[in-house]
Amino acid sequence: MTIKVHPEAKALIFDLDGTLSDSLPVHIATWNRIGAKFGFQFDPKIVYEMTGRPTIEFARRVVEQYNLTVPPEEIVRMKQTSFWELAHLLQPVPEVVSIVKAYHGKLPMAVGTGASRKSAEVQLNTLQLNMYFEAIVSADDVTCHKPNPDTFLECARLLKVRPKYCQVFEDGVLGISAAEKAGMIVTDVRPFINYGEWILS
Repeated sequence: MTIKVHPEAKALIFDLDGTLSDSLPVHIATWNRIGAKFGFQFDPKIVYEMTGRPTIEFARRVVEQYNLTVPPEEIVRMKQTSFWELAHLLQPVPEVVSIVKAYHGKLPMAVGTGASRKSAEVQLNTLQLNMYFEAIVSADDVTCHKPNPDTFLECARLLKVRPKYCQVFEDGVLGISAAEKAGMIVTDVRPFINYGEWILS
């Protein structure tokens, strides 16, 4: 079973974490680093529940759940710095990246992510994918994040393609909801790719 591009699609939009980039193990490792520093055992189900949200929202959740006194903004700084240090461990999701490479030059493509712009660029550069996309819309570029449709609507605007002709590839519940609200063609990549069982174990 392979992921298909819809025959009516005139542009392709890809989520980043968990869709193009098999980054979840690295995210877990960075949260575990923070947990070790502050004396708590990070629950990886938080990542599953909040995939697509900006890091500040993860940080607020962690501060609340583990009764930390450190400001969420400091948690974000630590999390992002640690993630960038471990970026060399990132791996691509081949089933999705194969679509990117097959349709490069045939359909315009964008990345729509809840990651910060720097984190998005670090990942795309590490995975050598940055040259394939006409646009990147990060958490820094919109006010309302997934599950709001703004990220994907901004991708469509930058690609100059009407939303109904954009196909979104997503692995997150929030991102799928955002794409549906944007009125786009939605493909949940999770049934097609080989990762993720560890996160719920």
